[in-house]
Amino acid sequence: MLNWHLMTISPHMSGLLNSTASLSEMDQRARDIFRHVVETYLETGEPVGSRTISRGGVALSPASIRNTMQDLAHLGLLSAPHTSSGRLPTHQGLRLFVDGLLEIGDLSDEAKRDIEARLTGRGQTFDQAMREASQMLSGLAGGAGVVMTPSFESGVKHVEFIALSAEQALAVLVFGDGRVENRLMPLAPGMTPSVLMEASNYLNTHLRGRTLSEARVELKAELEAERQKLDEAAAQLIEDGLAVWSGGDKEKRALIVRGRANLLEQTQSLEDLERVRSLFEDLEQKEELIDLLDDVKDAQGVRIFIGSESKLFSLSGSAVIAAPYMVSHPQGSRGGPKVMGAIGVIGPARLNYARIIPLVDYTARILGRLLE
Repeated sequence: MLNWHLMTISPHMSGLLNSTASLSEMDQRARDIFRHVVETYLETGEPVGSRTISRGGVALSPASIRNTMQDLAHLGLLSAPHTSSGRLPTHQGLRLFVDGLLEIGDLSDEAKRDIEARLTGRGQTFDQAMREASQMLSGLAGGAGVVMTPSFESGVKHVEFIALSAEQALAVLVFGDGRVENRLMPLAPGMTPSVLMEASNYLNTHLRGRTLSEARVELKAELEAERQKLDEAAAQLIEDGLAVWSGGDKEKRALIVRGRANLLEQTQSLEDLERVRSLFEDLEQKEELIDLLDDVKDAQGVRIFIGSESKLFSLSGSAVIAAPYMVSHPQGSRGGPKVMGAIGVIGPARLNYARIIPLVDYTARILGRLLE
C-alpha cells in the first residue's frame, strides 16, 4: 500500500518537543536500539526487552543493549513499567522518533483511487463525504476518525438593529449568499431608535463585503480610531453586536466522530481500559476538541499531538494526527488557499504513524477538492 521513502517532518506537522534530548546526543548504537524499541512497541503495544532487540538484528549482547536502554531512560526517552523488565517509549520519546526517525511512505495509486471512490460516490453530498471520510479513517487507522465541518463564510451585505423592547433588540444580518440570520442581543439603557439607526448605518458602511471573522479583527481597530465621531451609545451598541456575533461560531460548527468502538479493541489491560474510558470523556468535550482542530487549521500540513502536547488528551495519553482541508481558489477571493475545516485520527499514543499520516493527508486533500 505504501511506497517508502524518508520524510522530514516540519515543525508545522509536529507538536512541541519540550525535552533537551535530541538525536545529536545519541551515537549510532543508541539510535538503532531506540528505533527498535519504538517500532516494536508501536507494532505490539508491549514493553520491549533486550533479548527481543538482540533477536531483531542488533548485533550486540543483551547486556550491552540493556545498558544503552538505561541511558535512553535517563534522557527521558524510555520508561520501565512496574510489571515488566522491558522498556516503553515515553511520549517524549515518541515525539523524537516521529520528528527524526520515522519513515513515511506515499500512498500507492490503488490506495488513492480507493479513497477517492469512497468520498466521491455518485450523488454523494459533501456532508455524506465527511461522514464517510471519518468512518473510513477510523477503520483504516484503528482509532476514532474526526472531522470538523467547514465554516462557510460569506460577506455581510446588510445589517439592521430592530428594537423589540427597551431591553432587547434583534440584529438582522443579510449575507452575500442570500442567507439571513436573526440574533437577539440585550440593549443598554439609552438605546433610542436614532441610536439603533446610527449603529446600523455605520456597520453597513464599514462591514459590507467583509466576513464576520474579518470584521471582528478589523472593525474593532477602526471603531477605536473613529469613536469620537459616533454617539457613545451607538459605539457601545456596535461593540456589543460584534461580541454577540463572535460567540456563534463554535456552536454552528459540527464535529463528526466515528469509530469509538475501535478504541476498545486495543485494550490489553485494566490500565488500557482506563485510558480508553478517559479518551471517551475527552471526545465529548466539543469546544475543547474544536479548539484543538482550530490549531490544526493554522498548519501547512499534517499536525501531530502526542500525550501532554494537547491539553485535552493529556490525561488519557492519546495521540492526534490531523490535517486541514482547504479550497485552492475560493469563490470571490483574491488571496491564496482558504482553510475550511480539519480532519484526523485520535487514538492511543502507539498509533501507526507511518501509515496514518499519509492517509490523513490525502483524505484532507480530497475533501478540499470536493469543495471547489
